[in-house]
Amino acid sequence: MPEFEDAEDFPRPCDNLHKFDTLQWGPLLFVGLGTEIDFAKIIDKMKERVGFLPLDEFSLNEVLSKDFLVHAHWALYCDNYLEGFHIPFVHEDLNKALDYGSYKTEVYDYCSVQIGYTNDATEIFDLPEGHPDHGKKVAAYYYWVFPNMMFNFYPWGLSVNIVKPIDIQRTKVSFISYVYDPSKLEKGAGSSLEKVEREDEFVVENVQKGVNSSFYKAGRFSPTREKGVHHFHSLLSSFLNK
Repeated sequence: MPEFEDAEDFPRPCDNLHKFDTLQWGPLLFVGLGTEIDFAKIIDKMKERVGFLPLDEFSLNEVLSKDFLVHAHWALYCDNYLEGFHIPFVHEDLNKALDYGSYKTEVYDYCSVQIGYTNDATEIFDLPEGHPDHGKKVAAYYYWVFPNMMFNFYPWGLSVNIVKPIDIQRTKVSFISYVYDPSKLEKGAGSSLEKVEREDEFVVENVQKGVNSSFYKAGRFSPTREKGVHHFHSLLSSFLNK
């Protein structure tokens, strides 16, 4: 700092700039504004299933990375991501790649994972021995991290989705893609991501119209298909009441 030669006891610890917690995972760099959530524990939880992937070899693909404008509240977008009800009715192609009957959701402290199993053996993860899903055909791992991040792992790589509120009825969703095996890009559950996104936008924007109705009333949560949604709402309620 210039012009501080005559200042006594300068610099002191209180004169330093604020330090933010940072954490790197492969090509991803995270910065924390607060310390309430230990992000390292969230990454450790994700590593339990995707830690075998060589993230350091994943490369950013700017062609596949895009921003989308959704005319709906950001939390409705997360709701849609976290429930499996709509897959057979909205995502025809994705539903063909996944076995809806065995679709599974697990929740943890500040994150959850949806596991997309498949009956098709063509595009699945090569899971090592000792893996929690070893011997099963997994086409995708969909991780959601509270409150607005998604990490979608496919055999070809990773699609990170960041959900950014603009106002009460507009949301910007950024898709950031990291490719590991380009030969698998247009195959299986990880193909046609923009098409899937447009299908989701259609549903979410119509849900936004529905919740704006004076006749709207929230329903109950499905124990099998809305476990992740209930978890999200519980965390929202907890943080909003602090």
